[in-house]
Amino acid sequence: MGGGSSWPSPGVRHRAVGEELRVAARTPVLETFPALRAWQRKALVEYLRRRSEDFTAVATPGAGKTTFALRIAAELLGDGTVEAVTVVAPTEHLKNQWADAAARVGIQLDAAFRNADLHSAADFHGAVVTYAQVGMAPQVHRRRTMTRRTLVILDEIHHAGDSRSWGDGVKNAFEPAVRRLMLTGTPFRSDDNPIPFVSYERGGDGLLRSRADSVYGYSDALRDGVVRPVLFLAYSGETRWRTNAGEELAARLGEPMTQDLVAQAWRTALDPAGDWMPQVLRAADARLTVLRNAGMADAGGLIIATDQQTARSYAKLIEQVTGEKAAVVLSDDQGASARIATFAASDQRWLVAVRMVSEGVDIPRLAVGVYATSASTPLYFAQAIGRFVRARRPGETASVFLPSVPHLLGLASEMETERDHVLGKPKEADGFDDDLLERAQRDDQASGELEKRFAALSATAELDQVIFDGASFGTAAQAGTPEEEEYLGLPGLLTADQVSLLLTKRQAAQLAAQRRRTADGAAQPAAAATAAPPAPMSAAQRRVALRRQLNALVAARHHRTGQPHGKIHAELRRLCGGPPSAQATIEQLEERIATVQTL
Repeated sequence: MGGGSSWPSPGVRHRAVGEELRVAARTPVLETFPALRAWQRKALVEYLRRRSEDFTAVATPGAGKTTFALRIAAELLGDGTVEAVTVVAPTEHLKNQWADAAARVGIQLDAAFRNADLHSAADFHGAVVTYAQVGMAPQVHRRRTMTRRTLVILDEIHHAGDSRSWGDGVKNAFEPAVRRLMLTGTPFRSDDNPIPFVSYERGGDGLLRSRADSVYGYSDALRDGVVRPVLFLAYSGETRWRTNAGEELAARLGEPMTQDLVAQAWRTALDPAGDWMPQVLRAADARLTVLRNAGMADAGGLIIATDQQTARSYAKLIEQVTGEKAAVVLSDDQGASARIATFAASDQRWLVAVRMVSEGVDIPRLAVGVYATSASTPLYFAQAIGRFVRARRPGETASVFLPSVPHLLGLASEMETERDHVLGKPKEADGFDDDLLERAQRDDQASGELEKRFAALSATAELDQVIFDGASFGTAAQAGTPEEEEYLGLPGLLTADQVSLLLTKRQAAQLAAQRRRTADGAAQPAAAATAAPPAPMSAAQRRVALRRQLNALVAARHHRTGQPHGKIHAELRRLCGGPPSAQATIEQLEERIATVQTL
């Protein structure tokens, strides 16, 4: 597969497989590589020290996994350990992205390779293929791997567990490889499909857990300034819909209810014909304007939709809200890569996509996101949020707007949590059942009567809370009010500590304003006011007050110990149990407050 650009001399030997001419590939020059980050240098030293067949590197999106892998490829090509490189990527678009990145450092990879080709041209060091390609014809890739000493880079290795055929195909194709490098930037799978070439170790509970050789998490990257701080702006609101049976129901998004009702309220909020999405898109565009005016002049936004029809509707809404057309990427088709590349190089404000931009796609200027999809697995959520975290310079922040759904709030609160792939673990009952949401997304095809079908009737939006570093800030604020604008107008260039400090101040000011309004209202009937006891707080108000108290105590401990806020919240969850504070009950918040006071 490797080769120079000129014809070989008469003395060059032929390969038996396919009688293909082979020449020595031009060795990449290590001096052409960009300077490595600290985690990349540490992982490279560990890799070169071990010299083992398999190596798994887990690094948060935006940390530089591609650069790390290509540096290893250059080292192994340079010292003769390998003669060829095969990269396996999840999508066709990522094949081109890998080939372009490799070419910049002198490694030529064939992104147009097809299984029918059997071999690449002689002027390539190797090829980039997809997991689907390998699964369809593993014998072709096994033969290529056996022909030359090969390094195989398995990008986002969790995809090898997507199906039995993919996993078996990857294992069969690349067992003969001299070296295998596994990369992933997102939580490992939640199912029991073993991932080929990943090491598993049995823990004290008897369960097998994946073991990575190098781990660089979001919290590490945030501390080093490699990724942006992410603010999650969760929007709730009143929703009304008609069920398949013709019954009309109403619920407040984010309130405790059954998973069936959560799914239907969620679907109602995401309906392009309702008021919730236009209000959230208007807020997201306002946030994008703030970021652009604050120094990120080319900042872009991404709306992640559930399906193609909804994506087109969201694009029309964005044009109505902003007066500017949005770029639309609907599928992994031939023109999708070009549209993404055009958007990445432009200063266009908005991109709407279904799944195309959920993983690995590099658009560093994306800084505002709208999570308007029904997908809710930890893996997909992390992939999607990974599109916004890549930092280009110090101080850049990212903002992601999402429905106030308990499961999503939990995922947002656990951004810094590192997950291993666990085999044989019983399924947890407190997670959101994606099948319920998928069922809610389908119309009842058995009846043609309008009243027998699900129909979203109305939905309004209000800012419920802002989640940052595992903590929840703010009280409910109606869309379009000055209270909402206070959060949308947060400066765009801030460090993580500055974000936390500003959110704390904004929340305190908001609560103080509420107390003043309450006091002013009570002062009007003066005689009654002197004798009347304070009005009891509602459950929602008490939860906000407790969240504020917990955040203040966590912040105080952060300043005393230097521990990140997220790690302190995680330790409290470990000690007390229960979900993240954004979802916690009043009793759970009270227990954590009592616990943190004793630490």
